[in-house]
Amino acid sequence: MVKTVAAARKAARKAIESTYEGVCTIVERRDVRDEVTKITRKSEVTVIENQPCKLSFEKLNAVVQTDAAAAISQSTKLFISPEIVINGGSKIIVEQDGRKAEYSASGEPAVYSSHQEIMLELFKGWA
Repeated sequence: MVKTVAAARKAARKAIESTYEGVCTIVERRDVRDEVTKITRKSEVTVIENQPCKLSFEKLNAVVQTDAAAAISQSTKLFISPEIVINGGSKIIVEQDGRKAEYSASGEPAVYSSHQEIMLELFKGWA
């Protein structure tokens, strides 16, 4: 029975990963010390590069009404390997279908044995 469960999980992960159409780069803002000047500054540091992933888009039924016009809302979800750790505030650069966009995680990931799902929002800058 245990082997059956493990085999099923492995097959499920392989099936999900076969849908990955994009790659992403994870960038964090960290303190970096310049060894020449001895000054520490915040700098962008790439922590993961060319990680296979998939973006999924969903149009939400709720329409946001503004003074000018109604806007349709869309959610963006990243599917990625469950071992990858994306810290809060990280910039996630995704290339998929010939397009490149910058996002940040908008919540805690849903982690499963086969993958994880992370809700994204467009990157607006470092906090």
